[in-house]
Amino acid sequence: MSAARISQRVGSIAESATLAVDARAKALKAQGRPVIGFGAGEPDFPTPDYIVEAAVEAARDPKNHRYSPAGGLPELKAAIAQKTQRDSGYTVDPGQVLVTNGGKQAVYEAFATLLDPGDEVLMPTPYWTTYPEAIRLAGGVPVEVFAGPDQGYLVTEDQLEAALTERTKVLLFVSPSNPTGAVYSPEQTARIGAWAASNGLWVVTDEIYEHLTYDGVPFTSIATAAPELGDRVVILNGVAKTYAMTGWRVGWMIAAPDVVKAATNLQSHATSNVANVSQRAALAAVAGPLDAVHRMRESFDRRRKLIVEGLNAIDGIECPMPTGAFYAYADVRPLLQRPVRGRTMATSAELAAFILDEAEVAVVPGEAFGPSGFLRLSYALGEDDLIEGIGRIQRLLGS
Repeated sequence: MSAARISQRVGSIAESATLAVDARAKALKAQGRPVIGFGAGEPDFPTPDYIVEAAVEAARDPKNHRYSPAGGLPELKAAIAQKTQRDSGYTVDPGQVLVTNGGKQAVYEAFATLLDPGDEVLMPTPYWTTYPEAIRLAGGVPVEVFAGPDQGYLVTEDQLEAALTERTKVLLFVSPSNPTGAVYSPEQTARIGAWAASNGLWVVTDEIYEHLTYDGVPFTSIATAAPELGDRVVILNGVAKTYAMTGWRVGWMIAAPDVVKAATNLQSHATSNVANVSQRAALAAVAGPLDAVHRMRESFDRRRKLIVEGLNAIDGIECPMPTGAFYAYADVRPLLQRPVRGRTMATSAELAAFILDEAEVAVVPGEAFGPSGFLRLSYALGEDDLIEGIGRIQRLLGS
């Protein structure tokens, strides 16, 4: 009997649903179809000029043409430590920082370093599509804890307590959230952190949307809000969303020295150092001013209001106003089972495919993030496309 060509471990991974939607939208565009994509969480702004100039200068310097330390340039690690103190009020040593190839590598390495086979991770749901796959790749078991629009997509300590077992090792905490845009208040964050600490859990917190909150809602780092967690907290972050640097591929992990040492050892065998030119660009970003970031946030804020108003104008769609990130997470359950142009969709996956085929608008179905019955739309695209895309959906679903 011949062995399987693909290992069970890798063969069982689902592809990134958000990237798949984005790829299909781009393929249709290449065929000449006027597709508008709400799929990928990618700012439409160029990377700020001063960051690009730092990269150009770095590319001309021969020292950046060579290997550098696997865990990151010392200057960048120091700047990330200073930036964390500035933005989160959390004091870390540069030795607690690992620079990774984008946020996704930080996510995987965090779980690979913490989890043994069978260890459970409490995963508030809806979740970003990569989290459960990274957990499973590391041998862990993702445990979904669902919070719907009726509770603002925010889980409670009681829900977490109900999901707790003797195998639970980690709580995943994401605020602001991808895909829902929900943001936990300082009080909620402190209570959940205290609950995790009282149960001896690790907390892995993804803070990549920290600078994207609206309506005066503050960002709160669980590491700061719940000091009782001590060194059992791992912070994940990166430059992609804040500085419009998705293609530069620079993220990082902040954790206790033993965790960072182990994760750095893993990275030394997997990829070694992040590209030096990208690291120099990231250094200019995290050590520089936030003026460009604030201007981008103002644009996102306008788009946020436009997209939510447009979605809620459609009978059968309910979309809470997100207070963070750049996503609208619409509840379309009332639309399902209702005929549209003679067709009835039973799932949000079918509805998303119908919208792409009929309106030439790409959205991501809720199945990518947990239960069916929802659609995620990124409002990181330009305002003209946003208005046109929502108009197409209104005309389609209003029929």
